[in-house]
Amino acid sequence: MLTIKSLLASAGMDFSSRVKFVRHKHNQLDLQRLYLNDQLDIYQASQSAPVFSDCDQLVSFIGTEGNQAQFVGVYQVKSVEYQEDYRWPEHYLYAEQEKPSSYIYSLQKDPRFAALEGRLLIDWGKAALAWHQWAHDKDKEVVAVLPAGYVSEFPGYLDFVITSHELRKIIANPAANTRWHQMLAAVAGVYLIVDASTGKQYVGSAYGQEGILGRWKTYAATGHGDNVQLIELLQTDPKHASHFRFSILRTLPRGMTKGEVIAVENLYKTKLGSRAFGLNSN
Repeated sequence: MLTIKSLLASAGMDFSSRVKFVRHKHNQLDLQRLYLNDQLDIYQASQSAPVFSDCDQLVSFIGTEGNQAQFVGVYQVKSVEYQEDYRWPEHYLYAEQEKPSSYIYSLQKDPRFAALEGRLLIDWGKAALAWHQWAHDKDKEVVAVLPAGYVSEFPGYLDFVITSHELRKIIANPAANTRWHQMLAAVAGVYLIVDASTGKQYVGSAYGQEGILGRWKTYAATGHGDNVQLIELLQTDPKHASHFRFSILRTLPRGMTKGEVIAVENLYKTKLGSRAFGLNSN
């Protein structure tokens, strides 16, 4: 049986120090979104109790389905400071939604395990509510080692919403996300981009030889896909594409003409009001 301790030890982890396994899970906050936007460290560093003060290292995970957890890194616990008046950084995605905590840890990620981050799924065990556990008397079975660059299984054309970060990762790693490439290239269609920071919508269409995949490659490369209002958003804030969420409204045969596909696109613009109240300029 492959375990997390044996795998990390083979990559240089020293478990003779005081090490805790940590499984982060939150009912109101999207921790995957924080992780994909490089903000999980902010969330982890702020705690309402001094839960990390008695350890030297953290092996951190995000809780996923059932009792499983996804490995996100190993951290050195450098110091802790009690701050009654601590406030989240302004750029933190949930700065308004969650009351800040008082024990603020200085945590340094160990770069030796970067190649494994996001790729290991473990079985946390039955004590899922015990979100931090000492590693000296525990070990966790590794239930999956995902390919480098893997995002997720393709769930079906109408059954997903992905972030711009996930889209870039899918496009950049075709071998790890083969099914996404195959399915998105097989159809034309009408897609939706939602700006999660405002709720405004952009309706677009894809046609031609590579179908939706070909069109979305442009967004992965530029962030804005050459759309006027999206360009304006990125000119104001170059990182604004992190708020974009991609989904498909309707698939169409790839053999349809450009004019036929655009006619369907215009129908959805009218249905959703994305010209008057969204991000479509025409």
